[in-house]
Amino acid sequence: MKWIAVTWKSLVLSMVLAGWASATEKVDINSADAATLDRVLVNVGAAKAQAIVDYRQANGPFRSPEELAQVRGIGLRTVEINRDSITVGAADQPPARTAGQVPRR
Repeated sequence: MKWIAVTWKSLVLSMVLAGWASATEKVDINSADAATLDRVLVNVGAAKAQAIVDYRQANGPFRSPEELAQVRGIGLRTVEINRDSITVGAADQPPARTAGQVPRR
C-alpha cells in the first residue's frame, strides 16, 4: 500500500514540474510592449518595463540580451534570471520609415 502512495506522489510531482517547465513564456525585447515585458520578465515591474521600451525607442533595437543591462534599473543579474524567457528579434533590421520620410541615396 505504501508503494501506491509513493507512486502517486511521484506522478503528481512530475506533472507539476513538467507544467512549470513548459510554462516559460518567451518575450522579444525588441517588439514587446511594456505590459508584456512586465508580465513575462521576473523582477521587472511596470516602471522598468516602460524604461526598456523607452530605451529601445531612443537607442534602437537590442542586439543581445546582455544589452538589456544598459537600461537603468536592469542589471546583469536580472538578465541572467530571465535568460530563458528573452529573445532578440529584428536587431539587424533598419528602423522603419515614417510617413513622408524620404530615403537617403
